[in-house]
Amino acid sequence: MRVDLFDFTLPPERIALRPAAPRDSARLLHVAGATLADHVVRDLPDLLRAGDMLVFNDTRVIPAQLEGRRGEARIGATLHKREGPRAWTAFVRNAKRVRVGDRIEFDADVSAIAAARHADGSLLLEFAGDEPVELLLERAGRMPLPPYIAAKRPTDARDADDYQTMFAREAGAVAAPTAALHFTPDLMAALAARGVEHATLTLHVGAGTFLPVKADDTDAHAMHAEWGRIDPATAERLNAVRARGGRLIAVGTTSLRLIESAADADGMIHPFEGDTAIFITPGYRFRGIDGLLTNFHLPRSTLFMLVSALMGIDRMKAAYAYAIENGYRFYSYGDASLLLP
Repeated sequence: MRVDLFDFTLPPERIALRPAAPRDSARLLHVAGATLADHVVRDLPDLLRAGDMLVFNDTRVIPAQLEGRRGEARIGATLHKREGPRAWTAFVRNAKRVRVGDRIEFDADVSAIAAARHADGSLLLEFAGDEPVELLLERAGRMPLPPYIAAKRPTDARDADDYQTMFAREAGAVAAPTAALHFTPDLMAALAARGVEHATLTLHVGAGTFLPVKADDTDAHAMHAEWGRIDPATAERLNAVRARGGRLIAVGTTSLRLIESAADADGMIHPFEGDTAIFITPGYRFRGIDGLLTNFHLPRSTLFMLVSALMGIDRMKAAYAYAIENGYRFYSYGDASLLLP
């Protein structure tokens, strides 16, 4: 499909630079069929049914942005996929100044060797020393805010908490599963009282989620792979919900993509562990999920393509136009939409 079909104009002032406080006070646009309705996230118990299940991503964002030097050249690196105990693939600013074999000296006495250059221009970095890389990143790294926020303000101490969900447990993401940022313990208690269940899986979100689609046609776009896991007990719980007539509502496109990667043609969800590079565009037949709670996404992005596949491109363009006109806040720290086909 032509990528320009997924374009729309977003006024810059609609981009949220901080999350709503409290988190569950964020606005929620309920899109059910052709109907649009304004709510807030804490209304979710009234919008879901007893027996439904919300599926969250329990990945934890690591401080994956590093600043350093190679000789006199300033180098910035954003880690986006772990390749081994000490090896990460990274998008590198000023990468032309780095040759394979060069050592990059980052802050706080952290260094890495550029071990390889990939076809897309990213570098494989091998971190020096014996300390676990996680400790090196805690010392030298900072939270990897999305570029559309980082371009407008610097990362600060608030982001260490703001850019982490209440479910964050498995360290490894370089971007937050932002739909889950809206949830609070009080909201989860209200959902449980309503009879709405929840489950968690793990998908380590990569920085590739922010990359624009540069191709003119979706067939020419290459997705970056991300590592995910659904354990056998969780797969069994997900299947049991649908078997008894409940709906699986993915919280975030990351949860949705992992469930769809694990589902077979009959909709049975299997245990999964490994990389997924699933790319969902209109025409895709959803197999494992029945709805999605997600934030508002970038024009021409793979994520806007995904929601268009779920709800229809004309319906999503109309929903986004309504959201823009009515002051909804967009992107990672913005408001949410509940999409029920």
